[in-house]
Amino acid sequence: MSPALPTSRLGRIVRGTGPGLLLAHGAGGGIDANYGPIMDTLAAQHTVIGPDYPGTGRTERATAPLTLDGLADELVATAVEEGQDTFAIAGYSLGSPVAIRAATRHPDRVTALVLTAGFAHPNPRFLLAATLWRDLLRAGNPDQLAAFVSLIGLSAPVLDAIGQDDLDTALKATAAAVPPGTPEHLDLVIDVDVRADLAALTVPTLVISTTLDQLVTPHHHRQLAEAIPNSRYAEIATGHLPFVEQPERWATLIRDFLRDSHT
Repeated sequence: MSPALPTSRLGRIVRGTGPGLLLAHGAGGGIDANYGPIMDTLAAQHTVIGPDYPGTGRTERATAPLTLDGLADELVATAVEEGQDTFAIAGYSLGSPVAIRAATRHPDRVTALVLTAGFAHPNPRFLLAATLWRDLLRAGNPDQLAAFVSLIGLSAPVLDAIGQDDLDTALKATAAAVPPGTPEHLDLVIDVDVRADLAALTVPTLVISTTLDQLVTPHHHRQLAEAIPNSRYAEIATGHLPFVEQPERWATLIRDFLRDSHT
């Protein structure tokens, strides 16, 4: 039996018409940042519900630590409040374990999953990166934080080809755009463990591997694909930010899979 849904405190964007599609964004991201570049494509075939996590975009910062169950339930509640009783979920980065937990807690509502740059549990390498990210954030040096996030977030081919002026501009924009709720998001990343959920997933699932990812490496994507029954697997030659490097390819993969899954 699914747990009772809370009243959602999450600010959200709702776009389009058609079957429901709930979006789960990444840590230190937001709906506009992570899904804005592909929103038009998604909304052309779906009613898209995009909630911002606490401390991001349209949502006030949390006063207590985030929990995976609590965040998953609140995302589901947001979709239901917007008139979608059943829906697919597209999860990116931290949004992937959030989507997985939502599907196992609310199997009567979730019809399909698309998991991009996702993970079930951080391994020591990922913990090293996430902890360094959090420590730089707490140290209050936005320039160093932007340098680290850019170095590990973008693929080497993109960074190798960028001009110095463009990189300097991008670093300034990154430093100025860190959501205030990012520390709570990173605390959740470090604690996430949905490995026991994976075998219970029965909905059509697409795992999208960002093959040049230096933050959530393909090791994690393959773990998801291998452990989720009957999942499909696709690859994009991009770093951790497909919405920056390969938005059209990313949007097409999501759109076509959901169309073919009749969701």
